[in-house]
Amino acid sequence: MAERKTRVAILFGGRSAEHDVSRASAANVLRSLDPSRYDVTLIGIARDGRWIVADAGNGAGIGAVALAIPDDGPQLTLLPGGHGRALVLERNTAGIRELPAFDLFFPVLHGPNGEDGTVQGALELCDVAYVGSRVMGSAASMDKDVAKRLMRDAGLPVVPYVAMSAMSPLTYDDAVGAVGSPEVFVKPANMGSSVGVSKARTAQEFEACCGLAFRFDRKILIERCVAPVREIECSVLEDANGNIRASQLGEIVPADKHGFYSYDAKYLDDDGAALQVPADVPPPVADRIREFAIKTFRVLGCEGMARVDFFLNGEQVFVNEANTLPGFTNISMYPRLWQASGLSQSDLMDVLIGHALERHKRSRNLAFQRE
Repeated sequence: MAERKTRVAILFGGRSAEHDVSRASAANVLRSLDPSRYDVTLIGIARDGRWIVADAGNGAGIGAVALAIPDDGPQLTLLPGGHGRALVLERNTAGIRELPAFDLFFPVLHGPNGEDGTVQGALELCDVAYVGSRVMGSAASMDKDVAKRLMRDAGLPVVPYVAMSAMSPLTYDDAVGAVGSPEVFVKPANMGSSVGVSKARTAQEFEACCGLAFRFDRKILIERCVAPVREIECSVLEDANGNIRASQLGEIVPADKHGFYSYDAKYLDDDGAALQVPADVPPPVADRIREFAIKTFRVLGCEGMARVDFFLNGEQVFVNEANTLPGFTNISMYPRLWQASGLSQSDLMDVLIGHALERHKRSRNLAFQRE
């Protein structure tokens, strides 16, 4: 008798500004899952927050560059405590049917309402396995202010910064005094893909940059501009046995016309940046970066996977941030770095799924689960 396939639900889309990036990442994840081992259902989260079944029969075919979320598709809800059980509301008939229980969820979500612990909390309440960090690791890594405080307290090097809320504004002079540089980057505290990030050199530019960042978050960061700087990335992976390893390094080289690795340089401009894998970094520095990547992973409570980003100024290394649900688009560094390290994207999926299933099994053996 053939072994039953693992039932996997890919969650993609979401309510954040990174909705379209998620749809592109999910298409590559779908292509990387071995159909002989996995029975995959696609669940798109619409911009209004509805969970919609978006399988290959309604426009989200496996060859798509980015998966589609049909607005008129059947809506899905998970059952709390249901061990992966889900109900589907048929739009046309208003009937309700139950799907076969999912063994595992694979969130391919970037930014708030997906990468920040919210979806992870929902999946915990449904008592189902899922790929990636749990609630605490997701939330701590997503909030750049919280993450930098934890890293700094653990002795990891971070670029000087100051956090600001709309209720407690800072002037340009205040910010410059806090970070020690007249040239600063302003960014939302809870966002990825360089959304809302811009550079300020004057009080007028600073006001405009803060206005942009506040469009995406209620808390923003003002960070010293380090120059000259190289942007180095390292992928971290945890297997089912809890072994954590770091990949080869990659370097992002933004085109001069962008100035830094902005959203446009990443996703809208085909010539926006060059990706160099492996990065041309002296071996002792590369070893130190990999050590910092694994330490960051542990300090922030990450699990399963993370891409840790660094700034390199000469041989001085700064940890920038950790991304607990990194991109899986055709230009994304996380899978590309593992491929360069000898692990295909298909094998990478197997490791991530194996970790998630084993972690869930261990969690269910905890005392509070048996009471």
